Amino acid sequence: MKPISWFGDSRSRVRAFPEAARRKAGHELNQVQHGREPEDWKPMPSVGIGVNEIRVRTESAYRVLYVAKFEEAVYVLHAFPKKTRRTPKSDLELASERYRAVIEWRKRVRQ
Repeated sequence: MKPISWFGDSRSRVRAFPEAARRKAGHELNQVQHGREPEDWKPMPSVGIGVNEIRVRTESAYRVLYVAKFEEAVYVLHAFPKKTRRTPKSDLELASERYRAVIEWRKRVRQ
């Protein structure tokens, strides 16, 4: 099982989800940790290679962006409530910035 590494405020954002959404997001992340696909997801190549979005639907919609392609961990980049049909550019940019931070951090650690 891969550990989860939370970037930025992603952990506190998931914790701020309503209980049903938080439970669902936790279950889906657990699936990813065990090498399985979440039930409802889609790739997000615009954020970074290997980045996926977990779609959580309860009374409202929520999203968790993560990358699990690296052997050492599942990196959770961003989490947010989905309020419009399109994902806001600011959320995509933040996740992309954190993805680049993961890549840079991994380069430094591996040297």
